[in-house]
Amino acid sequence: MTSQFHLDQNQTPLLAMLEVCRDRSYAAFHTPGHRRGRGISARLAALCGDRVFRADLPELPELDNLFAPEGVIREAQELAAAAFGAEQTWFLANGSTAGVEAALLATCKPGEKLILPRNVHRSAISGLTLSGALPIFVYPDYDPVLDLAHCVSPAAVAAALNQHPDARAVLMVSPTYYGTCGNVAAIAHLTHQHGIPLIVDEAHGAHFAFHPDLPTPALASGADLVVQSTHKTLTALTQAAMLHVQGDRLDRDRLTQALALVQSSSPNYLLLASLDAARHQMATAGQTRWSATLQLADEARSRLSQIPGLSLLHPEQAITPGFIDLDLTRLTITVTDLGIDGFTADTLLHTQLGVTAELPTLQHLTFITGLGNTQADIDRLVTAFEQLAQGTRPQAQDNSKLKIQNPKFQPQPSALSPREAFFAVAETLPIHDCVHRISAELVCPYPPGIPVLIPGEVITKEAIAHLHEILALGGVISGCADPNLQTLKIVKT
Repeated sequence: MTSQFHLDQNQTPLLAMLEVCRDRSYAAFHTPGHRRGRGISARLAALCGDRVFRADLPELPELDNLFAPEGVIREAQELAAAAFGAEQTWFLANGSTAGVEAALLATCKPGEKLILPRNVHRSAISGLTLSGALPIFVYPDYDPVLDLAHCVSPAAVAAALNQHPDARAVLMVSPTYYGTCGNVAAIAHLTHQHGIPLIVDEAHGAHFAFHPDLPTPALASGADLVVQSTHKTLTALTQAAMLHVQGDRLDRDRLTQALALVQSSSPNYLLLASLDAARHQMATAGQTRWSATLQLADEARSRLSQIPGLSLLHPEQAITPGFIDLDLTRLTITVTDLGIDGFTADTLLHTQLGVTAELPTLQHLTFITGLGNTQADIDRLVTAFEQLAQGTRPQAQDNSKLKIQNPKFQPQPSALSPREAFFAVAETLPIHDCVHRISAELVCPYPPGIPVLIPGEVITKEAIAHLHEILALGGVISGCADPNLQTLKIVKT
């Protein structure tokens, strides 16, 4: 796509114009209702300060239009495409969720098949419901010792493509929440042989393009459409994300229309400007900043590995088809040899030791080291685990009760598509009366937002037992009407 702008990565066109509009003196008779902060709640102003609200502006003529950009938004998006290695980039004000949903709407019509891993984020299930696509689930690589589901392997995707040659697209997740990366290049080659696009949910890999010691970005590996949560690993505001496209296997006009369906018609310009700023930061100083962060992460990994009872996911374990590389900014720590589960460790760290993880699971805790972390943070993390280890009794034990044991991510029989189940007449039953019935709800522990039950899927006793085990250990269940799991909604027959 030919640009009408002189692209200079030192510039922040959207951020700069928002600053101009913030400082302009005029009588505002437009939304939002707080009128540039003058009418804002005093309590909210005390929390945030009043200056930020002067920049909380609507689509003024100078600020362009997210859904038909011709000015500063278009220029900012073109700068982002150049920085991240895409042919075209769209800014997302509704998070990666909107990007994944739009990707499915743009590639699959109702009744068409999408190949995807069972351990997808719930946004993909929402995309299936919206698009009417039929899921063809493939089983990701699984490490039974670490009890971790990795990415799908090329062989699993190849088998699915051979069995379903009419599939319209393949979706894969790489990296996982734990930082494990799959073989995007090999899977892209397979999908391209079949003439269909590869969609990569790279929500946790927006930083990969900016340091050679980080995994290869999905775009550089041949992916056709990549969704990134710029707020997760870069420095955009929460909910700000990007969608990148290259090649001609996707209808970009349809993608633009799909994004208009799933994004707010009143996007927050603070979010959009934060994307412009995050891109500028990476394009001008990304490698230097990530070098410092990787050094801190390496120090943390080394010091934590010396604490009795702890073990960490490490790069040498990246030897399976669904795990070929590791994001070294992720610290996934197994805690069960301390004699406690991950949820208990997370509670102790958060409430008593002043350290908060990104993700607790039954056996592990995952921490993200990022651009804002300091030496003091690393010291506090290590000290907290030293105190945690001293307060427990490291022991060799049978941790089988703390393992997921894998059937939860095994594809289950689907009697209905997610869309059919969503629109079917439902009834609520006691949960133990729901075995062998069809789920009308999405039920998933969050984070990481990987569903255990999907609308249209047959409910198994193993799935129910797993969900109750997570609750008993302090986890949170989301997506369903009864988060305590005394009842479930099932399709009425």
